[in-house]
Order: sequence, then structure tokens, then C-alpha cells
Amino acid sequence: MQVPIRDKKDKAGVDGVDGLPEERRLLAIVTIVLAVAIAVMDGSIANLALPSIATDMRATASEAIWIINSYQIAMAVCLLPLASLGEVIGYRRIYLVGLAMFTVASLACSISDSMLQLSLARVLQGVGAAGILSVNTALIRFIYPSRLLGRAIGYNALVAGTATALGPTIAGVILHVASWHWLFLINIPLGLISLAIGLRSLPFNALSEHRYSLRSAVLCMVFIGMLLYTVDAVGHLQHWLIAVVCACVTAIALTLLLRLQSKTAPMLPLDLLRIPLFALSIGTSTCSFAASTAAFVMLPFFLQNHLGMSAPHAGLLLTAWPIAVALTAPLAGKMSDRVSAGLLGGVGLAIMALGLLSLLTVDAATADTMLALQLAVCGFGFGLFQSPNNRTMISAAPRSRTGGASGMLGTARLVGQTTGASVVALVLAASSTPFSTVLWCASILSGMACIVSLGRVRFHLQ
Repeated sequence: MQVPIRDKKDKAGVDGVDGLPEERRLLAIVTIVLAVAIAVMDGSIANLALPSIATDMRATASEAIWIINSYQIAMAVCLLPLASLGEVIGYRRIYLVGLAMFTVASLACSISDSMLQLSLARVLQGVGAAGILSVNTALIRFIYPSRLLGRAIGYNALVAGTATALGPTIAGVILHVASWHWLFLINIPLGLISLAIGLRSLPFNALSEHRYSLRSAVLCMVFIGMLLYTVDAVGHLQHWLIAVVCACVTAIALTLLLRLQSKTAPMLPLDLLRIPLFALSIGTSTCSFAASTAAFVMLPFFLQNHLGMSAPHAGLLLTAWPIAVALTAPLAGKMSDRVSAGLLGGVGLAIMALGLLSLLTVDAATADTMLALQLAVCGFGFGLFQSPNNRTMISAAPRSRTGGASGMLGTARLVGQTTGASVVALVLAASSTPFSTVLWCASILSGMACIVSLGRVRFHLQ
């Protein structure tokens, strides 16, 4: 089934205009900031409440994990289809509908009285978050003039990094004074405010002439979902037959998708991957997120189980990493408007690799300040890479394919994160020295990303 959707009003918008007027630009970025903050924070804020939710609903720990997984899976499989749909019906619509869905789903989560209801509400919430995150970077390209694009993406990374860092702290405060239901209720006023402002300020974009294929969208969702599950199955050493079957389903879905999408709105942006600068940026992003996730997943086990730290103590130290990312991102984004992202990213990823290797020296005698400094060095390196890399991915794409670039940005991040988590699972099952092995793997991945990033220097966009 192919769905052609058009709206003449959308073609009026700001097509051809280099950014919004300053007053409207401020309102639009407020919408982006609020929506991205609650969508990113909700990916981790529920983690701390899992024991309370499981007890309240008389569920096992494995059942409670679906509160996290259902959100992440729904978001992952919907990113590319929604980004492609945004090119056909407008990024603004996808964003606002996603934000409205996220807000309604937050209410549904707060009033759920069974694990099934809560998991289903989290699926709806994940789809809403995908609507926000699939096109938010695309919208930024239409909100800001091109000369300020790197700076704007840096601010966006600052918000995402701050939300990630503050998520566990905010969850802890809420759980200290109220029940877990308020973790979701807090999204409702923020979502409504963001929605009201966004209706007035978010830009329109020129629409694609491609038709939107629902069959392609379904195949894309199957492909991404099975790809992530295959990586996870290998990492958790599931039976080889499961991994083989999943890999075959992934290959079949990809083959059918590529045959079907040639005459419709492209779900997998192969046209963008033929652009060397874009392809190298995707490779850099995937490797770097795999490296950072592997280290960040492994560190809590090491700090608590090996060094004997309490969970709050370890959590406080670990915030040094995302805080450093959040503080570095705006500066790196501003620099990327003048300096090659390949050079900035290469330097940043080399610093992160060295920071990861320095963590091999950590033991029970290491002072908290030294450990926090080492983690901050990793975060500084990652922050120096992230904003310039995101700017390059968006700028390398033709303006009409900004949605596809934005969707690939999020998909590369999720594939990298899944790969990093799977590396940790594999090492924990197979290695007698898991902490040092994971750090070596993470530093190698960061080094690979550094080399790929430096390969972009000759393609520097002015």
C-alpha cells in the first residue's frame, strides 16, 4: 500500500529561507529543548524505579526489564520509517504528533496497574519518542541559519547530555518524595507546554515527491528490529540456531526492502550512504557509541562489585562523563562551523581512547577525584566528537533529504549502543578479566572511530 500525502500549506513554510526569524527561532528551540529533554530522560529515568515497580505489580525482575526494553525497541524500529514519513508529510507534523503521543502515553504509564498495561504504554511512549528524535535534528536545520548550524546542534547535544546526566538524580528525588507514577506524570505539563509552543513556532519544510509505502515501512521495522536482536543474541551467547535464524530474517527483510523502496520514499537512505562524507560520519558514530556504551555499561559492575562502592557513590562518580559531554558539546559545535569535523572528531576520539586506557589503572586506592577526572577526560573526548559529527551528517545531505539523515543519525547511535552492550555481555560470559577486556575493546573501537573520522578531513564542508 502506498500513501501519497500532500498539503499545499507545507510548501509555503520557510523553504529556501536560511533559518527562522530570531523571535520565532527562540520559541522553536524551546520546543526542541523541552521535547528532547523528556524523550531522552525517559530512556533512563525508569531504570532506578524498576525494583519499586516490580514489587508494586508483583512482577519478577526479568518481567520488569520489559519496561525498559519495550521503550527502546519501539523507538529503535520506528526512527527510519518516521524520518522518511517526515519528508513526505512534513517534519513538523511528525514531531508534533510524536510529542502528543508521548504525552498521552506518559499519562497511560502513570495510571497502569499491571505489567502488561505499563509495557504497552511504554511501547506507545517509545513510538512517540521516535517521532521526536527522528526529525529533531532535521528541524534544527530549518530553524537555524547554516552559519549557526554547528552551534545549534551543540546546544541540542548539551540538552541531551544534561538530561542523561540528571535522569537518575531526578528519578531519585522523585522516588524519595513520591511514588514511581510521578516519573511519568512529570512529562505531561512539559509535553503540553512544548506542544503549545511548537504549534506556533516550528517550521514547515518542502515535501518530497516520493510516495510513502507502508510495506516498506513494515519491512524496515522488521530489518532494524531483527538486526538489533541478532547482535544482542550473539552478545548473550544464545543458541547458535537462534542467531542464524535471526540473521536470515534480517537478510530477507533487507533484500525485500531494497527491491520495494526504489520507487517510493526511501526508508534506508542508500543515496546518502553513497556520499563519502556522510558514510564515514555514520561509521564514526556507530563505532564511537559502541565504545562509550561498552565502557559505561561495564563501569557500574566494576565500581560496585569489584571496588565495593555503593550504588549512589558509583552513580555520582559516573555522572562526570555525561557532564563533561554536555559542557564540551556547545563549544565543539561552535568550532565545527569553522574547523573540519573530521579533525575535531579524530582528536576527540583519540582523547577518549586514552581516557579509557587510563581507567585500567583504577583500583581500590584510586581517589574519587582522580577517577572522576579520568571519566571526565573520556566525556570531553566524546563531546568533542559528537556535535561536529552530527552537524556533518546533516550538512552532507541535500536539504530535501534532511529527514533521512536525521533518522540515520539516531539509528547509528542505537546500533552502536546495542553493539557496545553486547560486547559487555559477551566478555562477561567468556573472559576471566572482564573489566580490562571491555576497556581494551572500547579503546580499540574508539581508535577505529578516530581513524575513520580523520579520513573525513579532505571532505571538509565549508
